[in-house]
Amino acid sequence: MNREKLDQYIRGLTQQGEFSGVVLVKQGEEDLFANAYGYASMKWKIVNTIDTIFPHASVTKMFTAVAALQVVEEGMLSLESKVQNILKLNVSNVPSNVTLHHLLTHTSGIADYFDEYDDDVDGYAELWNRNPNYAFKNLSDFLALFAGKDPLFNAGNDFRYCNAGYVLIGLMIEKATGIDYFEYVKRNVFIRAGMEKAGFIPFDAVRDNVAEGHQPIKNKEGRAVGWKKNVYSLPVRGSSDGGAYSTARDLVRFLRSLREGQLLSGELTTRILQPQGPIQEDPNGDWAYGYGLAFLFDKGEIVRYGHGGDDPGVSAKVFYYPGYDIDVVILGNQSHCADPVAAKIHQMIVSDG
Repeated sequence: MNREKLDQYIRGLTQQGEFSGVVLVKQGEEDLFANAYGYASMKWKIVNTIDTIFPHASVTKMFTAVAALQVVEEGMLSLESKVQNILKLNVSNVPSNVTLHHLLTHTSGIADYFDEYDDDVDGYAELWNRNPNYAFKNLSDFLALFAGKDPLFNAGNDFRYCNAGYVLIGLMIEKATGIDYFEYVKRNVFIRAGMEKAGFIPFDAVRDNVAEGHQPIKNKEGRAVGWKKNVYSLPVRGSSDGGAYSTARDLVRFLRSLREGQLLSGELTTRILQPQGPIQEDPNGDWAYGYGLAFLFDKGEIVRYGHGGDDPGVSAKVFYYPGYDIDVVILGNQSHCADPVAAKIHQMIVSDG
């Protein structure tokens, strides 16, 4: 990997106001690339470092999936456990045949509380203009946003990415274990994986070395003319579908712990590292979802797996390339900024450019 070429590319994005964050590329124990760009706080001109703590958005789904499979491993749930049998939701349009497997693979057909197919990450901010974000501190608080919506298709008949499904997974973990979701993930995922800085950090918490999220203020032509913080554009604390925080190195530790079988048994490690849902055709490469992981293919072979995430003021990509033994973590504290960096690194890895 040409480090100078990659650094030059990312610095160009930063100078244009299109990237702020950290980029870590590791092969085994070697850092192929480890740099930080932009400000952790624009207001106070505090620069990002490779050890800055960033939010992950939907990257959190990987942790939720691992936690759910751990509960399955303990015999407190099964992949065929029906949501309604476990949660007994009184006011809900979640069909009685929807299972944990359906939720994990986004094949449940239930309606989402925010439909990413019909809107974008900026539209997500509007959701919290209509619903006070400070009121969403527990997973059960999210139920009112989607419980009355009709299903989109019969469970198992199609694939549709669904954040609400992962909220329900978190609630199933709580019901089965009797432990708060956030505490369960801390004990059984973060600590076991050696993720020293990981956690779910509320906006009103005082904690040092945490990057603030920045959203562009755009004029009528769509150009950024200023910036604002994202404190009113996200729930006050994350949930089981998104919102955990950590450093880039913590996320490499997670990926390594997962594939080395430190978080799940051999059988479930094998299962989580394979796609479970239908193949999705895409001009940029066919892909499929598994249990909290998305898999990219080339000529039928898995090129990489992992997860991305985007929220207002948050952009993240976390991938492992098994054929190259390369981990890639991109954490940004600016809207929409991780995609071009991830695309550049991908091209460099597969072409050795």
